[in-house]
Amino acid sequence: MNNFKYKIYKGLNEDIKSIRTAVFIEEQGFKDEFDTTDNNCFHVVIYDGVKPVTTCRYFKEGENYHIGRVAIVKEYRGHHLGNKIMSIAEEEISKLGGKTIEVSAQVRVKPFYNKLGYKEIGNIYYDEYCEHIRMIKEL
Repeated sequence: MNNFKYKIYKGLNEDIKSIRTAVFIEEQGFKDEFDTTDNNCFHVVIYDGVKPVTTCRYFKEGENYHIGRVAIVKEYRGHHLGNKIMSIAEEEISKLGGKTIEVSAQVRVKPFYNKLGYKEIGNIYYDEYCEHIRMIKEL
């Protein structure tokens, strides 16, 4: 597992769908995983050789950029790919002139985002059945 490379796409493709279906639908039980935002944003995919193993999306809304749908295929967790994909997305946002990034984090992974410099704002809310919290980071 050391032949990692990444690509950035505009809109959904089968590689992105396969990762998010495995993680969010099959593993975590979400029903409404895909939305219209998917077609109007950038997606980062990290590959192990030709196998898609990690993805996230980013887009601008108002003055802020948003990173979301961060997903790592189960057998690739624990290899710092979450840090890597967030770093890639943040770098791309910075190139676009972004100064502030928001995430809608599942509460259970809030410590991961805290370590990357994100701070909680607002109250916990539900996305489907799952507790989430908005978090923000200044670049």
